[in-house]
Amino acid sequence: MKKLKLPNTFILLLMILALIALATWLVPGGKYDTHLVNGKQLINPDSFHYIEGKPQGLAAFLMAPIKGFAEAGLIIGFILLTGGAFNVLHKTEAVDAMIKSIARAHSRSRLVRVGVIPLFVTLFSLGGATFGMNEEAIPFILIFVPLALALGYDTIVGVSIPFVGSQVGFSAAFLNPFNVGIAQSIAGVPLFSGMGYRVIVWFIATAVTIAFLMWYAARIKRNPEKSPTYLLDQEKRAEGSIDFGSFEGMTGRHKLVLWVFAATLGGMVFGVVKFGWFIEEIGALFLAMTVVVALIGRLSSDDAVAAFVQGSKDLVGTALVIALARATMVLARDAQIIDTMLHGLMPLVASSSPVFSAQKMFLIQTVINFFIHSGSGQAALTMPIMAPLADLVGVSRQTAILAFQFGEFTTPMIPTSGITVGVLALARIPWLTWAKWMIPLQLIYLVLALVLLVPPSLMNW
Repeated sequence: MKKLKLPNTFILLLMILALIALATWLVPGGKYDTHLVNGKQLINPDSFHYIEGKPQGLAAFLMAPIKGFAEAGLIIGFILLTGGAFNVLHKTEAVDAMIKSIARAHSRSRLVRVGVIPLFVTLFSLGGATFGMNEEAIPFILIFVPLALALGYDTIVGVSIPFVGSQVGFSAAFLNPFNVGIAQSIAGVPLFSGMGYRVIVWFIATAVTIAFLMWYAARIKRNPEKSPTYLLDQEKRAEGSIDFGSFEGMTGRHKLVLWVFAATLGGMVFGVVKFGWFIEEIGALFLAMTVVVALIGRLSSDDAVAAFVQGSKDLVGTALVIALARATMVLARDAQIIDTMLHGLMPLVASSSPVFSAQKMFLIQTVINFFIHSGSGQAALTMPIMAPLADLVGVSRQTAILAFQFGEFTTPMIPTSGITVGVLALARIPWLTWAKWMIPLQLIYLVLALVLLVPPSLMNW
């Protein structure tokens, strides 16, 4: 594991920034001519020509992060506001109450016992697909591991339900503001457009995950000794079962909070589709939701503000990652080498068919995901390059965004992900044990991504 340890994301981005600053002295300036098509500036792929570059020195290198912060200000503000809003929602304990209520029902209903994996994986996947559930899945490990053991499964099933469920939803998202929203805003694509195909993608990816987990869970229930965590499970069963404490079920207040949250998501979809809402309007909607759920949840003003500030504080790191990622583009743009980089990347991605070009983009994003795990930070770093590159190789920008999303399918396995390592530490599963179990599912995701990129490439989605 020590050999696999990499610098954290900030150091990695600073290293990339330094390399780009060095590249501005070595890479010649270049330019593509653009033309307006349907209100969007597109590159003419045959118009590349070299121009005089503008090498960036130490002063430019040091000023790039603050320039990146300023240029990404709208996105950063939205990230911080959304983080605060969802933490207030979490503070009402409505989501926790819903999970515990369904979990407790498994002992009373055979239907619940049969449907527990499909139901919970779908719920967590929806969380990843709509409000970017990611780190928020970590505390649920403490609920679902003992629940899985009580149902006769193993620790791996208990981890997979909240963790893999939320991650597959995040990767195949259709309303996630942290990857789809940011990528589309950077690529100049209408916010949350193309939702129809994305919903199909989410449904297929979630269904495949459920089918795999149900097959594995049934196999372990028949023969527990086949579990990679069999000995660990025996120890955990001796420690006790799921603890509901004084939990007495969902209250009317919890249900109302969840209805307000559902109405907010519905209102966001309606506003985007009907009125063309963008980040400002959606941010305002989430702010209104914050006030309403705080009142319904009977949070004091101090508790609500503290929760909001804490939620925003938790995403300061993400905001800084976005600023640093944008800084790399600031340096490259000011040095006029972005088009030269596009010209150099085009032969690697270009193919006889846009299908193969889109699939190559997905593989590139998969490699990048090993180093940079923030969906929003990765979008800020790669989409300024991938969006115009898509124009050059005949791939729609919408498809390029989907390829970027699919690159995150590897997050549940890679040892450089803080979330993955944190989840496994909480569940006491060695990374190598988890990785061996994940390999078949990762291969399924690989094939699934390659196949799901075919239809949008063929229909110029």
